[in-house]
Amino acid sequence: MKLIEKRVVLHFPGFEPLDGVAHRGRYERSARQSAAVWGYSVETGPVDAGSDPVSFEVRTAERVAVPEAVSSAWQTKSRIHMVDHDTLVRKLRAGNTLSQIIAGFRSCAEIMLEGGMRGYFRHAWRFGLFFLFPFLLTALAIALTAQIAILPYSVGFSPWHMLWSAPLALCFFIFAFLPFSERFHTLHLFADWEMAVALGRMDRTDFNDWLEDRAAAVRKALDEEADEYVIASHSMGSSVAAHVIGILLEREPQIFKGKRVVFATLGSAILQCALMSSATLLRARVGLIARCPEISWLDVQCLTDSINFYKVPVVAVSGHADAPQAKMILIRVKQMLTREHYRKIRKDQLRVHRQYVLGPDLQAPFDFTLLTSGPMPASVFADPDEKRMPG
Repeated sequence: MKLIEKRVVLHFPGFEPLDGVAHRGRYERSARQSAAVWGYSVETGPVDAGSDPVSFEVRTAERVAVPEAVSSAWQTKSRIHMVDHDTLVRKLRAGNTLSQIIAGFRSCAEIMLEGGMRGYFRHAWRFGLFFLFPFLLTALAIALTAQIAILPYSVGFSPWHMLWSAPLALCFFIFAFLPFSERFHTLHLFADWEMAVALGRMDRTDFNDWLEDRAAAVRKALDEEADEYVIASHSMGSSVAAHVIGILLEREPQIFKGKRVVFATLGSAILQCALMSSATLLRARVGLIARCPEISWLDVQCLTDSINFYKVPVVAVSGHADAPQAKMILIRVKQMLTREHYRKIRKDQLRVHRQYVLGPDLQAPFDFTLLTSGPMPASVFADPDEKRMPG
């Protein structure tokens, strides 16, 4: 198997309040962990001046015991482009608390009306619970707040007593519930569902213009010569990636001709958006990607991650049962971490969901740094028996 000497990586991160520079910092930390575990050397370069999206170079190489062996050791250079959507995250989180709550519940209603929730529970019931949780939690808090406000009246006191119970209820919501809810990132999840609706309906000019802009930037990055092109995406970033790559394929069906391309969706949330009845454009773009002969689609899923569609064939469920299906890669987080580390994070579902793109404690069948910067072609991750490092 020919090792990779030069690679171009387009990574679409998940819905997190991190810009491209912050994602690069996370990548550097994760790469150091991976290098220590697998025994290779890694150097993560600075952000390229003026790059948009943020790009940087990563060099990995075999550790050699004697200087004379350096010339025969493997070396891989990867250009990483972080196609983050922090601009959209900040826009969705910019309003006051009340406006964010109203927008979140509006998104919840829209997803229900468009059959999204029904699809979640049909294909991945745990994802359905993930969808409902922040809304049920907030609805319960609102009901409790209302009960505190009308408590004097409900027990027979004069309505005038609501002059003190209403402010007390408001204090409960602002100073007790909201800080408590931040443990579960409730308002952030509200914004996540608002973005899911926007990527499903494609009815927001600001989002659509941003996708067009990212498509132009990605098109430019693809002009760079490389042995391999890896399009990696995590969580909500997979829907962004599907739109961006789909836009390029619509305009240039032969854009990847002659290229080795791996589309790796990690903990993918494509169906979070694609199961909405209005998401016809997203589903069509999923089909374009699946039918592109140059693209090998790896769909990395995890049993203990409730925020993904475990063992669900994303291409078929998107309406393309006759198209080549994404290769499912089933991983276990506890194989990547020490027992103590896994025990510490296993009850935090958002933290478990992030592990796809974080560094390992142990050598495991999946490693994000090796997928995007290692010496072996990314396609080796499709075979559980394939070596992850040159032997």
